[in-house]
Amino acid sequence: MRREETVDHHIKAAWHGIARMYNQQAAAYDATMAMGFVLLTINAEEGTPATKIAPLMGLEARSLTRLLNTMEERGVIIRKTDVVDKRSVRVYLTEAGKKKREKAKETVLNFNEAVREVVPQEKLEVFFEVIQAIQNVVEKDTINQKAYS
Repeated sequence: MRREETVDHHIKAAWHGIARMYNQQAAAYDATMAMGFVLLTINAEEGTPATKIAPLMGLEARSLTRLLNTMEERGVIIRKTDVVDKRSVRVYLTEAGKKKREKAKETVLNFNEAVREVVPQEKLEVFFEVIQAIQNVVEKDTINQKAYS
C-alpha cells in the first residue's frame, strides 16, 4: 500500500496544512496556533483548572507547562491558586488574552465557514462520522496497548 492510500497520511497532511495556516495567521498577533487553542480552551469568565487544559487539548501535562509559561510571560494569562481548593491552580485570561482569544475564535470560525462554503453539509456529516470512527479505533488501540504493557 502506498503512503497516499493510508488514512493517517491524509489526516496528517490535512492537519499540517491547517496548522501552517493557523500559525501564519497567529503570527500576525504575536501568537501561535497552540496558544490560540489554549486561549479558546480557558473559560473566559471563570478561568480553568490548569490540570484540565492539557486533556481538553489532547496534550500531556508537561507539554503544556512551557506553553503556559510563555503565555504568562507575554501577559495573556495569569495563574492563581484556586480559592476553593488551595492545592489547585486556575488559569485566567488577562484583558490582552481575552482580545487574542476573540481573534483566535474569529480565525477558527472563518476557517469553518470557508470549509462549509465548499463542502456540502451531507458530506461534512459523513466526514464527522468517519473521524469519530477513526477516533474510536485509536482509543480502542490505546486501551489494548495498556492492557499488554
